[in-house]
Amino acid sequence: MASQRTAKFLYPGLIAVLATALAGCNLFTTSDSDQRTRDQKTRDEVAKATEKAKPILQEAGKDLQQAAKVAGEEAHAVAEGVKEGWERGGQQALDLNSATEAQLVALPGITPRQARRIIAARPYHDTHDLVRKGVLNEDSYAKIRDVTTAK
Repeated sequence: MASQRTAKFLYPGLIAVLATALAGCNLFTTSDSDQRTRDQKTRDEVAKATEKAKPILQEAGKDLQQAAKVAGEEAHAVAEGVKEGWERGGQQALDLNSATEAQLVALPGITPRQARRIIAARPYHDTHDLVRKGVLNEDSYAKIRDVTTAK
């Protein structure tokens, strides 16, 4: 809506400015005084057109600022929705420092023996500690790294 309003008023003003500027361009200038007079007239016309266009441009700027604010708020809401949906779907990351043996065995590829080794080697500062401490090899760790955390 604002862009249509801006176009409706701004474009004729710009056309007038250009027409005035072109009218002042005379290749066959007779004197420096005449040229200065035409240059001053062109500057005055451009200043008037700019003065007329200024409120429209300021209004368009406000509209753009508001639209950016709304878009930012909507993007934040989308991100929060994704997070909530992920958590509601039972996909919360399993904390290696507090998970039970049964919860650990439910992870992809984790055996009861590995679950007990994970519990015995606690605490973990990050999930890759499982490999650094020799509890799991890289292949086993790769299967669970996206569904575990170390809090």
